[in-house]
Amino acid sequence: MKITKLETFLTNAGLRNYLFVRLTTDTGLTGLGEASLEWQEKTVQTLIHEWVEDRILGVDPLDHEAVIAGMIRDQYQGGATIMTAISGVEIALWDILGKEAAEPVYKLLGGLCRDRLPAYANGWYGGARTGKEYAARAREVVSRGYRAMKFDPFGTAWKEMTQAEQTEAESIVAAVREAVGDEIDLMIEVHGRLSTSCAIEMGQRLAKHRPAWYEEPVTPHSLDLLKEVKDALPFPIAAGERLYMLEEFERLIGLRAADVVQMDPAHCGGLHVGKKIATLAKMQDLKVSPHCSIGPVALCAALHFDWSTPNVLIQENFAEYDVPWRNELVFGWNPIKRGEFCLPDKPGLGIELNVDVCAAHPYRKNSFPSLWDKRWLKDFTQS
Repeated sequence: MKITKLETFLTNAGLRNYLFVRLTTDTGLTGLGEASLEWQEKTVQTLIHEWVEDRILGVDPLDHEAVIAGMIRDQYQGGATIMTAISGVEIALWDILGKEAAEPVYKLLGGLCRDRLPAYANGWYGGARTGKEYAARAREVVSRGYRAMKFDPFGTAWKEMTQAEQTEAESIVAAVREAVGDEIDLMIEVHGRLSTSCAIEMGQRLAKHRPAWYEEPVTPHSLDLLKEVKDALPFPIAAGERLYMLEEFERLIGLRAADVVQMDPAHCGGLHVGKKIATLAKMQDLKVSPHCSIGPVALCAALHFDWSTPNVLIQENFAEYDVPWRNELVFGWNPIKRGEFCLPDKPGLGIELNVDVCAAHPYRKNSFPSLWDKRWLKDFTQS
């Protein structure tokens, strides 16, 4: 079996452009991957066709370890763009392997490791500005069955916050906590906004509201600063979505700079590299919770990873707070029920791309807002 064709499909879903990859073999099997990356979708698409395509055509999908490791080695500069291009193709290879074996991908990644897979909602708070508005939306999230949710209460903050801004952020968290009660997990997203001292001060103010975790409180580029924040606060720290190389995760885990490791299989090299990261984390008694803020193929891949990985804590889900036609992009897709993910049961990833729906929603330049722009506050999601 050899790869004979590589195609990419770029489509817009409101605030995001999704880039899908499809491989075809000489036996007629196809494999689906996703290589979406905010603001860089066309750049990733070009890179896939100008560099990755030559490396993948003629390859036996069973040789995925050598092929993907070779690409990661040979590109040598690292970073989000090239690693996303590689990850999208890697995921598509697993889809082919599952179809060839007539098994769901999670079976090939290690088999079933859990009885249930809880989700936490993200994307639900777009447009909310006041604590009252956040609280109303949080109650709606709980009504869908979720027992956990993530949100960024920090507006467009960068590095430092005034006392008034800190009070406003805390009031939003307090309003959500009061609205949903004590049994719902609240993940506080910071998006790397704050300085070390401000992240610690803000975290100390939030401690009374019992965050399930404090995500990326400082820049992802300094793991030493992240550890300083972790050591100063009494609740878990989560990080890793903006790390791309296995060596970066090795240092994050070795430092124990976070309690929850958030590799993104669509950006860190794919599912096999993700499993290696999870093994490193397990050796340090750390949990993992894959980051997934993009489209349905990336989410589907993450779910196969989750079901087959014992130290997965919970899985992020944007799917119910995206454009209403999101699930029409793929066939055979019904992943979420009352705040928990369903076990995939079809060969491969279990989904196929609807190219007509992709074509009906063409690419839109710079559709995702900067996290430090006013558009972030009003346009983050649509439902």
